[in-house]
Amino acid sequence: MKSGVSPKRRCNCFFIAVLGLAILSMLVPLVFLLGFHSSGFPFEQETSLGNALEGYGLRNFSHIIRIIHQEHVNNPIEEMPVRSGINNSSNKSPMQVEQGNFGPPAGNYVHVPSPTRNEVKISSPVQVIQPAKNVDENEMHCELRFGSYCLWRREHKEVLIDSMLKKMKDLLFVARAYFPSIAKLRPHEKLSTELKQNIQDFERIIGEATTDSDLPSHLGEKLQRMEAVIARSKSIRVDCNNVDKKFRQLLEPIEDEANFHTKQSAFLYQLAVQTMPKSLHCLSMRLTVEYFNKGSMDLEVSPTESIVDPELYHYVVLSRNILASSVLINSTVAHAKESKKLVFHILTDRENYYSMKMWFLKNSFSESAIQVLNLEDYIPESYIKTPDLSLAEEFRVSFQPTHKLPPMHYKTEYISLFSHSHYLLPKIFKNFDKIVVLDDDMLVQKDLSGLWKIDMGKNVNGAVEMCAVRLGQLSSYLGRNSLNSSSCVWMSGLNVIDLAKWRELNLSETFRKFVKQLDIEGTHYEAAASRASLLTFQDLVYPLDDSWVLSGLGHNYGLGSQAIRNAAVLHYNGNMKPWLELGIPKYKSFWVKFMNRGDQFLSECNVSL
Repeated sequence: MKSGVSPKRRCNCFFIAVLGLAILSMLVPLVFLLGFHSSGFPFEQETSLGNALEGYGLRNFSHIIRIIHQEHVNNPIEEMPVRSGINNSSNKSPMQVEQGNFGPPAGNYVHVPSPTRNEVKISSPVQVIQPAKNVDENEMHCELRFGSYCLWRREHKEVLIDSMLKKMKDLLFVARAYFPSIAKLRPHEKLSTELKQNIQDFERIIGEATTDSDLPSHLGEKLQRMEAVIARSKSIRVDCNNVDKKFRQLLEPIEDEANFHTKQSAFLYQLAVQTMPKSLHCLSMRLTVEYFNKGSMDLEVSPTESIVDPELYHYVVLSRNILASSVLINSTVAHAKESKKLVFHILTDRENYYSMKMWFLKNSFSESAIQVLNLEDYIPESYIKTPDLSLAEEFRVSFQPTHKLPPMHYKTEYISLFSHSHYLLPKIFKNFDKIVVLDDDMLVQKDLSGLWKIDMGKNVNGAVEMCAVRLGQLSSYLGRNSLNSSSCVWMSGLNVIDLAKWRELNLSETFRKFVKQLDIEGTHYEAAASRASLLTFQDLVYPLDDSWVLSGLGHNYGLGSQAIRNAAVLHYNGNMKPWLELGIPKYKSFWVKFMNRGDQFLSECNVSL
């Protein structure tokens, strides 16, 4: 029986199918990449794509939320654009609250995809930003839109080298703007011809040159002629509206191009600061393999008495970062007067549990005791919707200190707060009445034993307060709740916790109720954690002296050396962590000296900062 389809037709169909697959294989990656521009993923967005990327070493992608004080406006941060059709809207608000690397937005907000913990973050410590003499309004607006990327860009601004080539492009721009108007004037045909000739000469030279060294030696004469013909053009009475219109036509594509590259750079910056460095990923993998190669049963050791002794100094660290945890503990022990009284409890996730255990089995830290726990073993199914370890939430809050100032006069404060994982601490450490919680992006410079002698009275949380931001200023952000508007915002990083009073007041349940309430009001669960933290500890914070912690080493380039030396603890909150290539160089040296540089795995994984 003959087939109903000829061999030639079958061959053609097969060829078309193969061709279609080949085209798709090229288009799919292109669409995937362009999706960053069009899918609303410019900075830190927690979408399905973000979750997929996280599996490949990205830290926590997040969302930006913008809260306008007593007013909703369109979000000034547009989605990542393609080169055409860029939206240049620049709506401003008297106040913006932007959530960083942990968790989606909530409440009364205009939600856009965003960029510590892992920016907009509300990201790290205190920083007051006011227009400086060398910072124009565009730079200030950039920071409102893109956060600490603009601080980094300003600090790494390249010196203009090819100034002559730039001057030529500027002159060409002006000449092109005047030419259509001059060309319409018959009495000035000669000038029009000269202007056209100079434009053509400049276009040819600029087309052949990429640097000043490529420019011809006789360029001086051409510059003089172009400047002279432009001066003559400006002296003639022309319709200013036509010149202005031409200027705008020429400027629009240039602005679009610049806007595109700014957004692209901001996205790549956020990608860099939120991605685990290859060397640290290598370190985690090597340690995990080593743990199982050694025989996990052989490495298990019985807990020492100090681990459960309530009379000792118990420090709790939530971390996924082996190197950061190691530096934190090493610096704490190095400055302790009685290191044998120090006990560190590291709470990590399942992915990093074995590598973290292997590291602290290999490395000793004086006479201190170290316990590594998998946080997920302590999370009841009913407690939260996502049982992953979450680190401190970081935010950036920008607002005008007074309505009398111009719109661009604002200040920015960086805040970090407890995440939902912190509310498991009373359950995990049920035999302790007091602990000190440390973020893993901190460095200790002095003995911390004085923290254990503080009498906090009826308060539960000993923390450094930031009175530049008060709860009353965040009323729109915190939902329909009664607030003590004069209460200061407190900071996570170094926190003395009275677990006995925490249990007595059942604050973990209070936190869950606030989260549930905010979730009902439209706030995403993850984003609700930070709001709920502020509400849970309202009027229960004991203000620690500011000398305990200096914040901002992860975003503020302007911290003085004297302030750094005087601080008991340095907090590298912000995007530019010291273990990243983008970390602020002048602050890295304090952190790097507490690395165990002699470790074999650090060398094999090329961990060098």
